[in-house]
Amino acid sequence: MKAFIPLLCLIALPLWAQDTPEGWAVYPSQKPYAELVDATKAAIKENGLIVVTQAGPTKAAAARGITLPGNRVIGAFNNDYAVRVLETSVHAMIEAPIRFYVTENEDGTATLSYKTPSFVFTPYASEGGQDLVNIATELDTKFQSIAESAVK
Repeated sequence: MKAFIPLLCLIALPLWAQDTPEGWAVYPSQKPYAELVDATKAAIKENGLIVVTQAGPTKAAAARGITLPGNRVIGAFNNDYAVRVLETSVHAMIEAPIRFYVTENEDGTATLSYKTPSFVFTPYASEGGQDLVNIATELDTKFQSIAESAVK
């Protein structure tokens, strides 16, 4: 029986690895990677935020002869939220911009995911109080709208 438990854990490990991490929202799409990247950036703008940062290893890896699936992190925020967050918690601003993550799937489609703003700002709630919680909740709604618009 003792040998059975480690074997069971090894069999189940790949299933656990595929679970969505805590605090994440995941939106599969039928769009190809490049189209979902563009749709995400457009939805960010349409919802009153700004694309602040973009990064991904795919193009740099290709220049080195390494093929990776499409992979882009897109940071979104705006000055209004920055000022409001700073009024509640200087430390919480380390999390801005909050990021969307576009990943290319094996079948040619892409997935949009992100850590929810309320999850991202949770460690700062004791400092930022209810005002920070309210901002995070407002951003949760905005990020959900962005994601739903991008993947449709």
